Amino acid sequence: MHRYRMTIEYDGARYVGWQRQDNGPSVQGAIEKAILSASGETVSVRGAGRTDSGVHAMGQVIHADLAKEWAPFKLQNALNAHLRLAGERVSVVEADAASEFFDARFSALRRHYLYRIITRRAPLAIEAGKAWWVPKTLDHETMHAAAQTLVGRHDFSTFRSAHCQATSPVRTLDRLDVTRNGELIEIRATAQSFLHNQIRSFAGTLKLAGEGKWTPEDVRAALDARDRKACGPVAPPDGLYFMQVDYPEVITDRRRETGAANDDDNLS
Repeated sequence: MHRYRMTIEYDGARYVGWQRQDNGPSVQGAIEKAILSASGETVSVRGAGRTDSGVHAMGQVIHADLAKEWAPFKLQNALNAHLRLAGERVSVVEADAASEFFDARFSALRRHYLYRIITRRAPLAIEAGKAWWVPKTLDHETMHAAAQTLVGRHDFSTFRSAHCQATSPVRTLDRLDVTRNGELIEIRATAQSFLHNQIRSFAGTLKLAGEGKWTPEDVRAALDARDRKACGPVAPPDGLYFMQVDYPEVITDRRRETGAANDDDNLS
């Protein structure tokens, strides 16, 4: 078998999420159908993280094992051709041959996400479904100060969905920055892995701080409560983007390759 690593982007609005499901089209299913059409092979592809319905990606990483050996650029072109013919909103932006020890999920060292909020009185037209529309001004500096209370290693039970299947609510959050560019507020988060709904829970809570309803101390108190009821409202999926995955440059040992993360990333 030959393993291929691919970076893909997708518009999550039309999909039930990354993971193949019975209740509608998935990104995973779209890729697997394209591989079947291009190669005649039925395979199961693995992604670096699971995204829920409406969540987008610009740097999701997947791997697939194929019996046939492909030149990576030919595989990329073939899959994109079949994705276009099928009317999918998915694109393979990079493809490379990979070591048999590479695993899109378990080899990941860090995952990077972006949440976009557009603050203006007029409803969104072009950006509809691509950002969270908030028709009022938010204080991004207060949001950033509140975000810093969440950085580090914590029990994130407050910011974890009741449906989260991770074995532990403890995570190390490397980065949670809030910046503004005109009407656009961006929340950027980095960690090895995230809990179900964690970033959308952050975004909804930080919005309360931006509105002046909560202080940074209130956000810290919510974290310390370790209680889902202490969380602010969960932000909609429209503004969430899976941006990038970091991997070791050189993989020489299977233990190094598969020991990077214990829980799958799930960001509905």
